[in-house]
Amino acid sequence: MTHGIGPVEVHASAGLSLASKGKPSAANVYEIDPLCDPRWEVLVNSHSQASVFHSSNWLRALQSGYGYEPVVVTTCPPEATLTNGLVFCRVKSWLTGRRLVSLPFSDHCEPLASNSAQLDVLLLHMRQLIDAGKWEYLEIRPTFYQPGPQTELHKTSTYYFHSLDLRKGKQELLNSFHKNCVQRKIRRAEREQLHYEEGISDNLLHKFYELQVATRHRHYLPPQPLSWFRALIKTFGDDLKIRVASKGDLPVASILTLAHKKSMVYKYGCSDVRFHKLGAMTLLLWNTIQEAKDKGSEQLEMGRSTSDNPGLISFKEHWGAVGMPLNYWTYPPRHGAALTTWEKALLHRLIPFTPSPVLKLAGSLLYRHIG
Repeated sequence: MTHGIGPVEVHASAGLSLASKGKPSAANVYEIDPLCDPRWEVLVNSHSQASVFHSSNWLRALQSGYGYEPVVVTTCPPEATLTNGLVFCRVKSWLTGRRLVSLPFSDHCEPLASNSAQLDVLLLHMRQLIDAGKWEYLEIRPTFYQPGPQTELHKTSTYYFHSLDLRKGKQELLNSFHKNCVQRKIRRAEREQLHYEEGISDNLLHKFYELQVATRHRHYLPPQPLSWFRALIKTFGDDLKIRVASKGDLPVASILTLAHKKSMVYKYGCSDVRFHKLGAMTLLLWNTIQEAKDKGSEQLEMGRSTSDNPGLISFKEHWGAVGMPLNYWTYPPRHGAALTTWEKALLHRLIPFTPSPVLKLAGSLLYRHIG
């Protein structure tokens, strides 16, 4: 279903409509459902800046896992080929407010267009939704695009996004890894004869999730709900893989990866801190890189890092991954999502004494309000 959008007034019956019929604007904007309009997937498959987070699989997971409604705004009318689009989700929360996010739980999401002027037009229209009071704020997470000054979006958070170029040969890649922090750990993991499993079975999901709960607990955070990972498995199918390394019968590390176009995405990782010296996580990533090479992937996305986490940044760079600033922008201006000092101190006091079942329940209740 599509709706024309103009600059004059908001219609209660159409969440993104800004003009009544008969009042066309200089640049009409249309709303489409990316899960029903086949043009969106065509654009995602052909656009060089499209990522796994633009894909219908990811959008379906956000919809089924958290109840978010994905929407695309574009300057292309219904009968035309889709050449641009800004995808976002409507997040309606009594706890954290009503907002338009591009996209929740996504490291990045580049607006898709041929030039910045098109994107500024889309943002100006969306800004009017905020000014009209229907939504509290708008957030975008582009990798390259910088909003024009007329949009009045403000930079609120800066992260570092790392990716590893896989267009080298396997041996060349192996030789480029840090000798002590990566190469030596790969050899250690091989000597330890760790058991490696991969797939999307319930058994592997259970092993991954229990390690994820323990890791989040260690970082003073509740885990994502199990239903979210089930939604990802359902929508991605064989393009998702859970990888588990075990010492004997005990799972000690696990990662979850997503394949999309020419990219392999390392999305979630977790481990048992007691066995870090075994090199299990290093083994999992090396196996992932080799499989990605075999499938023709050209890059491994290693996700975002906060500037106050130098250990994580160093871990990625030891693999030869290259980092770049990743800016999040909002309208109107908002403080970044980072916790205040006293909030961190409170979590550090409470969470170590919180049983895992309680943390799981907290995650199930809270995460849909966070995206």
